[in-house]
Formats: sequence, C-alpha cells, structure tokens
Amino acid sequence: MAENKTVRTGASVDEFLSSVPEPRRSDARELNTLLTELAGCEPAMWGPSIVGFGDRRLVYASGKELDWFDVGYSPRKTSLTLYLSDGFDGYAELLARLGPHKHTVSCLHLKRLADADPEVLAELLVASIAAARNG
Repeated sequence: MAENKTVRTGASVDEFLSSVPEPRRSDARELNTLLTELAGCEPAMWGPSIVGFGDRRLVYASGKELDWFDVGYSPRKTSLTLYLSDGFDGYAELLARLGPHKHTVSCLHLKRLADADPEVLAELLVASIAAARNG
C-alpha cells in the first residue's frame, strides 16, 4: 500500500509563508492568524505546502488510516485553497453568502481572501473544525 505523501513535518510555517509571493503571502498570513484563533492551536506544515491545524487519525471505509489535520490551507498560485475535512454537505446556506469561490469535495478555493465575507468564512471554519473534532 502506498504511503501518504502529505504528512506533518517539522518545517517552519513562518519560513514557508515568507517564501510565498505577494499578494498571496498577505492573504496567507491573515488566514493563518484567523485559523490559529479559531482552531485554538498552532499551525504545522503538512508536506511542503499545506499549513494544517490540529491532528487526528482518519479511518476510511476501506480500512485505510492516516494522520491528518482538522482544517488547513495552502496559498496556491491561482487561489487560496482551504481544506475542510468534513466537506461541504450542510453548508449550502453559508456558501451562498460567502462570496465568490469555487469548491470541490473538501477544498474551498478563494481568488483573494477579501472576496469572502469574513463573518461567513469564520462561521464556516468554526463549523468545519467542530465537525472534524467531534467525528
């Protein structure tokens, strides 16, 4: 069985964020501050480019297990990508009020952090963190 390539590392989150080009760096730093507050824990690097908050063991229906974070983000070239472990089922009303975005199964893509309504984004993140921690 192949090993998960996205694992928690000892790399510095601050060094990673310093390497991100503007304007994405400013968005990433702002999001990092918000998630540190909302998650109530310090960030950690997961792989070379994902900043994660929290630590849990996922067990898939197939029996596959892996360590993962509760919520995370990555300042990608074309968007700020947020990883919400519980996906988006039940969040239609929040997503409708969030502002311009795209989402897939568990990834929320924002062109700019300023595009999202900050109160709605915080509400979405708090709900996702709680769902991840309450299993």
